[in-house]
Amino acid sequence: MEEFYRIRRLPPYVFETVNRAKAKARNAGADIIDLGMGNPDLPTPPHVIEKMKEVLGKPRTDRYSSSKGIPGLRRAQANYYERRFGVKLNPETQVVATLGSKEGFANVAQAITAPGDVVLVPNPSYPIHAFGFLMAGGVIRSVPSEPVPSFFTSLERAIMYSIPKPIAVVVCYPANPTAYVADLDFYKDLVAFAKKHEILILSDLAYSEVYLDDNPPPSVLQVPGAMDVTVEFTSLSKTYSMPGWRMGFAVGNERVIAALTRVKSYLDYGAFTPIQVAASAALNGPDDCIKEMREIYRRRRDVMVESFSRAGWNVPPPAASMFAWSPIPEPFRSLGSVEFSTLLVEHAEVAVSPGIGFGEHGEGFVRIALVENEQRIRQAARNIRRFLESGAEKLHNVVPLATRR
Repeated sequence: MEEFYRIRRLPPYVFETVNRAKAKARNAGADIIDLGMGNPDLPTPPHVIEKMKEVLGKPRTDRYSSSKGIPGLRRAQANYYERRFGVKLNPETQVVATLGSKEGFANVAQAITAPGDVVLVPNPSYPIHAFGFLMAGGVIRSVPSEPVPSFFTSLERAIMYSIPKPIAVVVCYPANPTAYVADLDFYKDLVAFAKKHEILILSDLAYSEVYLDDNPPPSVLQVPGAMDVTVEFTSLSKTYSMPGWRMGFAVGNERVIAALTRVKSYLDYGAFTPIQVAASAALNGPDDCIKEMREIYRRRRDVMVESFSRAGWNVPPPAASMFAWSPIPEPFRSLGSVEFSTLLVEHAEVAVSPGIGFGEHGEGFVRIALVENEQRIRQAARNIRRFLESGAEKLHNVVPLATRR
C-alpha cells in the first residue's frame, strides 16, 4: 500500500541504527554511557515540584486547560523576557504557551505554510526546523549554520534563486547541534535582511540559559523593530531540567502568534494546568537553580574536553548549549557518522548522535551530549581511548551497515 503523503516526505530515521545497536548491547548486559539524546539528567528544582503538588487533584486544575496558556503563565514569560532581555511583550497578544518548543515549531509551520512555500533552514540543524515545514507541504532550502558574514551571502543567493520567494528563515543560537552562538550585531543584520526581503524570522532560543563562559546569549527581539518580523521559541526543558513536562513558548509578532494560537485551539487544550502553574513558579522563582545548572554543565564540558583529549579525541569546547559538536577522529572519518557511532556503541559502550541526522552537512561530525555525570564522562573517555588505540583492528573487522541484518 502506498505511504501517506506526509510520511513520504519524511526520510528514514537515521538515529534508529544507533538506537538498535544500543538496545542490542544493553540486552547483552553492556553498560552503555549514553551521550546521544539531549535529555537532561538533572533534577527539576524543588520549588517547581512543590508548586505542582500544591495544585494537583483540585477540581479546577484537573479540568481542560487553556490552549494558549493560562494568563499567569503568559505574564510570567513576558516578565522573564523583560528581566533577561529588556524586551516588553504583551502577554495577551504576543505570548502563547506551547507543548515544548518542538511542538511550537511544528504548529507554526502548519499555521503559516502553504504547499510549495520555501523556508530557509540551517544545515546542520535540529530536525524539527526542517521537517515541521516539510510535513506542512513546504520546501526546504538549506543555508549554513554558522553566524558569520558569509551566512548572509548564502541568504541572498537563496532569495535570488528560490521560486517562489522564501517566506521565512529559521535560526537557532545557541545552536543544536553545532553549539554556535550569535551576537547582537548578527541579529541586527538578520532583522535588516528580513525586512528588506519581507520574510519572517523564526528563532529557536531553547538554550538561552545554557551558556558556559559567562557570556549570556542575546535574543533577536532585542533588536529595534525585530517584533515586526520575528517569532521566537523558548523552552523550560533545559533551563529548569523539565524536559518531560513539555512546556515552552512562542513570543513575538502578533500576526504569527495569532495564527499559531488559532491552529493550536483546534489541536490541543494546552498542558495540564498544574504543569502550567508549576512552570509559572519556575519563571517567577529564584534563579539559583539556573546558575547551578550552568555550573554543572560547565564542569562536565571541561571534564569531557580534557579527558577525551587525553584519550586521543580532540573535541572543540562548546561555549553554550549542552552539546559538543566534534569531527569524527581519524582513522574513522571515512566511515561516516552513522557507522562510526554504531562502532562506538559496539566497541566502546558509548553512544553519541551521528551528525548526518541533523542534515547532510552534518556528515563527518557527531554530537556529544553532556547528560552524564563527570565520573561517567571520564569512564567514557577511558573506553574511547581503548577503542581508538585498537582502531586499525576495528576497521579491519567492520561489517558495512548496508550488509547488516
